[in-house]
Amino acid sequence: MSPTSETAQGGRRLVIVESPAKAKTIKGYLGPGYVVEASVGHIRDLPSGAAEVPEKYTGEVRRLGVDVDHDFQPIYVVNADKKAQVKKLKDLLAESDELFLATDEDREGEAIAWHLQEVLKPKVPVHRMVFHEITKDAIQQAVRNPRELNKRMVDAQETRRILDRLYGYEVSPVLWKKVMRGLSAGRVQSVATRLVVERERERIAFRSAEYWDLTGTFGTGRAGDPSDPSSLTARLAAVDGKRVAQGRDFGADGRLKSENVLHLDEEKARALAASLADTRFTVRSVESKPYRRSPYAPFRTTTLQQEASRKLGFGAKATMQVAQKLYENGFITYMRTDSTVLSETAVSAARAQVTQLYGAQYLPDQPRVYAGKVKNAQEAHEAIRPSGDRFRTPAETGLTGDQFKLYELIWKRTVASQMKDATGNSVTVKIAGTAADGRDAEFSASGKTITFHGFMKAYVEGADDPNAELDDRERRLPQVSEGDALTAEEITADGHATKPPARYTEASLVKELEEREIGRPSTYASIIGTILDRGYVFKKGTALVPSFLSFAVVNLLEKHFGRLVDYDFTARMEDDLDRIARGEAQAVPWLKRFYFGEGEGSGAAADAGNGDGDHLGGLKELVTDLGAIDAREISSFPVGDGIVLRVGRYGPYVERGEKDQEGHQRADVPDDLAPDELTVAYAEELLAKPSGDFELGTDPVSGNKIVAKDGRYGPYVTEILPEDTPKTGKNAVKPRTASLFKSMSIDTVTLEEALKLMSLPRVVGADAEGVEITAQNGRYGPYLKKGTDSRSLTDEEQLFTITLEEALAIYAQPKQRGRAAAKPPLKELGTDPVSEKPVVVKDGRFGPYVTDGETNATLRTGDSVETITPERGYELLAEKRAKGPAKKTAKKAPAKKTAAKKTTAKKATAKATTTKKAAAKKTTTAKTAAKKTTAAAAKKTAAAKPE
Repeated sequence: MSPTSETAQGGRRLVIVESPAKAKTIKGYLGPGYVVEASVGHIRDLPSGAAEVPEKYTGEVRRLGVDVDHDFQPIYVVNADKKAQVKKLKDLLAESDELFLATDEDREGEAIAWHLQEVLKPKVPVHRMVFHEITKDAIQQAVRNPRELNKRMVDAQETRRILDRLYGYEVSPVLWKKVMRGLSAGRVQSVATRLVVERERERIAFRSAEYWDLTGTFGTGRAGDPSDPSSLTARLAAVDGKRVAQGRDFGADGRLKSENVLHLDEEKARALAASLADTRFTVRSVESKPYRRSPYAPFRTTTLQQEASRKLGFGAKATMQVAQKLYENGFITYMRTDSTVLSETAVSAARAQVTQLYGAQYLPDQPRVYAGKVKNAQEAHEAIRPSGDRFRTPAETGLTGDQFKLYELIWKRTVASQMKDATGNSVTVKIAGTAADGRDAEFSASGKTITFHGFMKAYVEGADDPNAELDDRERRLPQVSEGDALTAEEITADGHATKPPARYTEASLVKELEEREIGRPSTYASIIGTILDRGYVFKKGTALVPSFLSFAVVNLLEKHFGRLVDYDFTARMEDDLDRIARGEAQAVPWLKRFYFGEGEGSGAAADAGNGDGDHLGGLKELVTDLGAIDAREISSFPVGDGIVLRVGRYGPYVERGEKDQEGHQRADVPDDLAPDELTVAYAEELLAKPSGDFELGTDPVSGNKIVAKDGRYGPYVTEILPEDTPKTGKNAVKPRTASLFKSMSIDTVTLEEALKLMSLPRVVGADAEGVEITAQNGRYGPYLKKGTDSRSLTDEEQLFTITLEEALAIYAQPKQRGRAAAKPPLKELGTDPVSEKPVVVKDGRFGPYVTDGETNATLRTGDSVETITPERGYELLAEKRAKGPAKKTAKKAPAKKTAAKKTTAKKATAKATTTKKAAAKKTTTAKTAAKKTTAAAAKKTAAAKPE
């Protein structure tokens, strides 16, 4: 019986979608008889650690969560935080007559629907309900026309998930052992990191070249007006027929690529300019061509991410988060798509708005059709566009902030895609003159006029290069003819220097990954988010800068797992996965070749090993023999002059000479230093800075030596205990230690100051009830402590001078929440384009942050108060808004007490103690430079999840 006839007879239908926001929107379109509930994403997945694997599984299965010896059978477990939701869905299903699985219509959505069916085990009719926009018509149409689950799509997603698990769980531990604990490797994540590292290597190897040319301003002798200027500016193009060298003629080594160009230095350029001062110039040629520019295709996932980055300053992750909200609330179609195709409904809606808003003269006679250009485009959606059969203009949506900005971008692009071409003329004018020394000098100027703006009335695409000229830019030249005489009003010599290749931005990295056919558009945002979160890459402005840590990781992967980070290999792997999705290849034989290297085959799986021929080594073989990997070698990079950059457990440092040898030097490298900025001169500067122990003198009371040190958490002073002092056990003695005040410096602190600091905490006295009050110096400054009640002090010197009466007076006052007085901003950035409020940089409890008064965003690694730009500030705020408010962690219910054997209790206690000690040791040894990466990974019980 069809869902339509069932509906006519009444009954209760359960519709399951992924998100609560989508559930709320859809519920309004279905009405009575339907219960719409969210799965809240995936309800089950591969286990994140051995503890989640059922007891019946042993060995490698517990580690991997995949039974590699039995056709790579995955072990699925219901996520701990989804058990309550699963129970709720089961209860709702028990009261329902039909089940509609309405998850997204892509591989991931199909897999979620399949997992729901497997876990819920419905005994009622099940329908797969699909739609690509959340409008009333689309939802009701989807209910009337369900389909069956597409098992082929599910198999494709499962194969990809298993592949990523094997890659991540086998390769990541190698990084732990040879580079640093807590790192992760991933099939696309590692390749994306390699791209960023290779670009930085190019910048390091780059050698700038200087070149000169001439710029001439030539007058026509006529009075000018906007349509016919009186002068034009032209650049020297050739001398005696030989082209003048420009930046493109030099290689990365700073040398000319060809000898068939004229390289002018400053002396030659100035001499030539002087010899042309009194020259008569004429127009040698005028070449005019018609100009035509067609509109851009509607957005797909990657082009939306690129344009949102260029125009709105959104990161890829922030773009997808905002787009997700727009989709769930019914404003746009599905935002994960490879397609540029528009439905007939969408084309009609766009054409109607062209006529309505711009006029019939902007509407082409026939609708424009955009063919898909993405190889192996897998999703069955149309392009990203406004939803519905009549597009709402941005003003009609009622949207605000980031959602308004992104909707407006999508709306403009969609409408523009159905408008006429822009047309005009492009002109090239060549101007000739004979220098005093007889040489022929030819100048060239180009111009463009747009006679009909067409689609540009609605939309013009941005550019990755901030200096690039956009499509709608006009350059008007005077109306001149061949043979016309021109007067040289000014001729100047201009010096230039070649620039290293630009670092990737999020937009350009997405473009590069797509062009290389690596990964999938729907995953690019999470991939970039992962390499940023792992500390492999950080941002300076919008540029993606690789950390020194990423250099070590990529170095290891290139030398010992070369195929796994090979660009062509990774692209072929995508082809193989798509072949599996199309039913042209089988998943299990492919996985066997990839993992075990069994048999012969084609594609990436057959190339997984290091060698060719009959024996095809697989991933398992690659990670078995780690003895060949020299941890020190892969983490060492020569700087020059005997200086080596090394990546250690606690971050990067430069070193000269060998440890424990005379003349050995070592210095930490700032975490936010871009690798191409580590020159020999800068390394020498780091090594020359005072480091190590500064002996301040001897404590007259204890007789112990007092030294100042520069530690991981800043400069501090400490005492050196005698060698025979017990360091462990109940008689252990710990050295007195104290951090320097912010006003102190490690190279100027005195013995007296050090002894004062080490006298803290100081007992001020006790209150009327006998509770002791102490003065202490903490992470956030000086404070008083009475039991668990702490009160901030305004001045560090108060730690030594405050009296009991003054302390009691402070405690007599109501405790203030927050700061007594707001500090002035550290920097003003301007007006945020979204909130339209002033943005400033402030100093917060956890460091500097940007704020517009409503949203706060902490500065990240690579950002600083001195260098942060307004655009970077707006980007940080946009990303923070896209994340939404922080979710509160629900308190766990107290565990029920159960009887337990003494031996079991002892084991549990011993295990807890061991775990606590291990955690304490890990905390103590954590390096500030890598703490974000390490801390995040340390919480996981197994390898970090791959992308």
